[in-house]
Amino acid sequence: MATSEVILYTRSGCHLCNDAAVLLKRYGLQPTTVDIDADPALRERFNTCVPVVVIDGKERFRGRVNEVLLKRLLQAGQ
Repeated sequence: MATSEVILYTRSGCHLCNDAAVLLKRYGLQPTTVDIDADPALRERFNTCVPVVVIDGKERFRGRVNEVLLKRLLQAGQ
């Protein structure tokens, strides 16, 4: 299943962010990684809740990515 866009909002040293990237790639997704600390507005918005995963313009996960829900989203075509 191909998605048009996956964005992973992250920050350096975030182990949950690393876990999210690995999981997304395992399901064939190629997320664009955005470091929230490089943009004050993003840091303000997402400071305590990274990783944040946005799939096709919809925020789907904050904090930990739930693999079961990710599978369901991909099977349903979002």
